[in-house]
Amino acid sequence: MQPKDIVAQFIADIRAQRLDEARTLLVAEGFEYVGPNMRFLSPDDMLTYQFGMVAIQKDLVLRQLSADGEHVFAILDYQTHFEPIGDVRLAVWFRVRDNKIQTVEAFYNAAVVENMLGGNLPSAT
Repeated sequence: MQPKDIVAQFIADIRAQRLDEARTLLVAEGFEYVGPNMRFLSPDDMLTYQFGMVAIQKDLVLRQLSADGEHVFAILDYQTHFEPIGDVRLAVWFRVRDNKIQTVEAFYNAAVVENMLGGNLPSAT
C-alpha cells in the first residue's frame, strides 16, 4: 500500500473505533506522537488515550488527505458529543516508513482539550 492509503485506513479505523486494527498500522519500535499538549513514544499509549476519547467522539470527518512521498497530511474535523468542545479542527502530519506509520504530529487548539481534561494531560512514558 502507498503511504496515503495506509493513513486513510488508519483514520477510517479510528473513526470506526477499531483501535486494534489501527494499531497494526503503527510501528512497534521508534514510534512518536507529538501534539500541542502531549507526547507519546508508544503506539499503545497513544491508542489508550484515543480509546479514552471514544466516549465523546461523534464523528471524525476527513476533509483533505495529501501525500508527498512518505509524508502524508490530513485535515480532519473531530466532532464530539461534549458540548463545551463541539468540533475540533485537526491538521495531522504522518510519516510512513516500511508500510507502517512511524510518526504522527497533530496540530489543534490545545486549550480546548486542556479545559476538557481539567489540566490532567498524559505525557510520554
